[in-house]
Amino acid sequence: MSGRGTNAGLTIAAICLCIIASVLILPALYAAAAESHGEGKWQGVDEAVVEKIARVHHREARPPLIDTGQGDLLLFVFLAAGACGGFVAGYYWRKLTEQRGH
Repeated sequence: MSGRGTNAGLTIAAICLCIIASVLILPALYAAAAESHGEGKWQGVDEAVVEKIARVHHREARPPLIDTGQGDLLLFVFLAAGACGGFVAGYYWRKLTEQRGH
């Protein structure tokens, strides 16, 4: 019986060690990879694809009409959509969950 407890303890210790190592090592690896790609950040779809195709078609990038990259506007939009969806689901909860007789 003592062998079982030791194996379980070693398994838990190995899992904890892996979690701690990943928490400490992975952020450093991501930062190093981002710096090696230039300018300290990875290219997104907008930069890598959309802007490239726009340049091919002689169009320049324009700022968005509603800039959600600044402040908490995007967070507020998701909050409002979730609140509206929750209200609608709550209002129709009985219709959503009741079983219909055939």
